Amino acid sequence: MRTLFARRTAWNLATNQYTQALEARRREGGEVLDLTASNPTTVGLQYRGDELLASLSHRESLVYDPQPKGLLSARQAIAGYYVEKESAVSPDDLILTTSTSEAYSFVFRLLCNPGDAVLVPSPSYPLFDFLADLQDVKLAHYELVYDHGWQIDFHSLDVALKKLSDESIVCRAVMVVHPNNPTGSYVKAHELQELNRICAANQMALIADEVFLDYSLTQQKPLTFSSNRFVLTFTLSGLSKVSALPQMKVAWLATGGPTALKADALRRLEVIADTFLSMNAPGQLAVPTMVEQRHNIQRQLMTRVRTNLAELDAQLSLQKLCQRLAVEGGWYAVLHVPATGSDEDFAIRVLQRTGVLVQPGHFYDFAAEGYVIISLITTCEVLTEGVKRMLHCLQAMA
Repeated sequence: MRTLFARRTAWNLATNQYTQALEARRREGGEVLDLTASNPTTVGLQYRGDELLASLSHRESLVYDPQPKGLLSARQAIAGYYVEKESAVSPDDLILTTSTSEAYSFVFRLLCNPGDAVLVPSPSYPLFDFLADLQDVKLAHYELVYDHGWQIDFHSLDVALKKLSDESIVCRAVMVVHPNNPTGSYVKAHELQELNRICAANQMALIADEVFLDYSLTQQKPLTFSSNRFVLTFTLSGLSKVSALPQMKVAWLATGGPTALKADALRRLEVIADTFLSMNAPGQLAVPTMVEQRHNIQRQLMTRVRTNLAELDAQLSLQKLCQRLAVEGGWYAVLHVPATGSDEDFAIRVLQRTGVLVQPGHFYDFAAEGYVIISLITTCEVLTEGVKRMLHCLQAMA
C-alpha cells in the first residue's frame, strides 16, 4: 500500500519491553534509582549561573549578522580550547552547529551520495543509525574487541570494506568515537596511524566524535584528531559535554587534513552552513563564557566520576559474579554479568525487583549478551545504593 512517508523514516517505533517496564513502575509509583543518568544539569552540579545568564544578554544579539561558519569571537574561543590541547586549530577551520548531530549531517551531506556508506564502531552509540537513515547513508560496522582493554579490530574493518566493495557500495569515511560511548576507550596513536593508512589507501575521510575527550581517567593525555593532517579529518565536539551544557545547543565541526583537500572541504561546508544558518546570536556571543565555564564543571564531574568508580570497584571486589571492564574516559562503566538470558531481560528483572535502572548492552550493539552499562555521573548516594541492590539481585538470580 502506498504511504505518504519516506522510506528513510520507516523505523520500528513500537515501545520495547524495557521502556514498558520502566513506564509501568513509574505509573505505579515505584521507586527508581537511575543508574543511567546522562543529563549533567540534573545530577547536582554547581554551575556559575549568574555568569552564564549574563553572557546570554549581549546587546549585539539584537543585530542580525549572518556568518555561515559562526561568529569569529565564538570560533576564536573554541580555537583557544584546542590550544590547551596543543592542537593548532584555526578559527577558519571551524564551523559552528547547534549539535554534533547537525555536524554529522553536514559531513554526511558533504561526503556521501545516497546509498554510500560510512564505517562505524560497534559497540557504540545507537543514534548513528537514525542520523545515517535521515541522510540516506548506509552504515557498515567494524568491531571493538576487549582483551585487557578495548582495541580496534582492524581485521573486521578490512572485512567490512571488502563486503562493501563486493556489493559495489562506495565507502566514504571511517568514524571513530574518542573516547567511545559506552566503552570509554580512546583510539591509540598506533591505531590512528593504521586508520590513516587505510583511509589514504581507500580514498576515505576520518570522522572523529570527541565529545567526551576531556574526561580522561588515565595519566596519559589523549590525542585529539583535530591535529591529524595525514587524511581529510572532521572532528566533532560541543558544549553539551565539554561544559555540561546540553541545553545551550552549541557544537562545532573542525576540518583538518592535506591542504588542498581541507580547503575544498571547507568551501563546500561553508555553503552547507550558509544554507541553514542555524546557530542563534545569543548562544554564539555567549560561547567564550561557556567555554571558560568548562574548568569549573569538569572538575566537579571528574571528582564525581572518580568517586563513583572507586565505590563501584569496592563493591565489586566483594563478589565474583559481576566484573567491570577497563575504562579510560567518559561518563560510563561497562559491567559483565552472567549471560543467562538477554541483557534486556536482566535489566527488566533488576528494575522490577529492586527499582534500579541500568542499560542493557544490546542498546549499544554489543556482540554478545551479558553486558550492562551504568552512568558514573549520577549522584554518589544513588550509585552506592543502586549498585548494592543490583549486586544483591544478581546473587539471588544466580
